[in-house]
Amino acid sequence: MQVILLERVENLGAIGDEVKVRDGFARNFLLPQKKALRATDPNRKLFEARRAEIEARNAEARAAAEKASKKVDGSSYVLIRQAGEAGQLYGSVSPRDIADEINKKGAKGVDKAAIVLDKPIKTIGLYDVRVRLHAEVYAAIKVNVARSTDEADRQAKGENVISSAAQADKEEIAAQAKEIAASAFVDKSPRE
Repeated sequence: MQVILLERVENLGAIGDEVKVRDGFARNFLLPQKKALRATDPNRKLFEARRAEIEARNAEARAAAEKASKKVDGSSYVLIRQAGEAGQLYGSVSPRDIADEINKKGAKGVDKAAIVLDKPIKTIGLYDVRVRLHAEVYAAIKVNVARSTDEADRQAKGENVISSAAQADKEEIAAQAKEIAASAFVDKSPRE
């Protein structure tokens, strides 16, 4: 289906571009979200008549997004979650969780659709996350997923808490093995 884009769509085109997309993508996403019009002669005329208005509205939305991105860009957010000894979360961190944390810290209007996760967050650690505030404006944030605030502080300083815990366990096991070995070599035969 041929459509005329009413706003920039990532990997597709900019305002006013006439592109060919799959019918389902147009019917289920572009048209209902008011991101495009079908490419018919009446719609082409309508778009050209309203082009200046559409571009002005887009520029206004972009300016607001750039202002909001200054508050969010480069900031760090801590999410406390339950996890096993190996750092595997009981569940996962969703875009909604991240958006709620951003809004709690003072940013306004960031919804779950704005959070761009490359892969699901299912273990504790530090993650770089992109926030799409507008089709042309992105902000980069850090998400610190930890089991406690103390652990989050240690992760923020660069410590790998999972390997540190594993190392501490190895040292404890080695100490116990030395104690057992030392007590095994003590001569327990009756003395005459």
